[in-house]
Amino acid sequence: MIDVPELVGRLAARGQTVAAAESLTGGLLTATLVTVPGVSRVLRGGLVVYATDLKHSLAGVDAGLLAERGPVDPDVALALARGARERCGADWGLSTTGVAGPGPQDGVPAGTVYVALAGPDGQAEVRELHVDGERQHVRDAAVATALGLLDTAVIDS
Repeated sequence: MIDVPELVGRLAARGQTVAAAESLTGGLLTATLVTVPGVSRVLRGGLVVYATDLKHSLAGVDAGLLAERGPVDPDVALALARGARERCGADWGLSTTGVAGPGPQDGVPAGTVYVALAGPDGQAEVRELHVDGERQHVRDAAVATALGLLDTAVIDS
């Protein structure tokens, strides 16, 4: 489990910022960060891009990529993270996209999730998850994974 206040403190000590582009988590990732007092030193903002067209118009994901592969795709997740970073002017960008359930979406099974990170020195990482359980469990797993990616990247940089 990631210690979110500790992560925020590490980012603040480095003078680094973060932003998120969220689909299946619908703002939960950003909401988790804002539980920490003083997070305004590091959180630039977030984009809730639940609708596929908003992934393009707000987060800058290539429309052709979305048309070809759909919104639940590792390259879309990475493009979302890069879009959050660039559009919000942050050092780090995080993203979540997937199917929270209860049923499949466009042939993609519930519990399929992609989480991505884009960093200041070209860092890029995507994680694929297959999570069993209710919608909230899937969303919580996506948030925990995104924060874990950021935590590891900040420690390693």
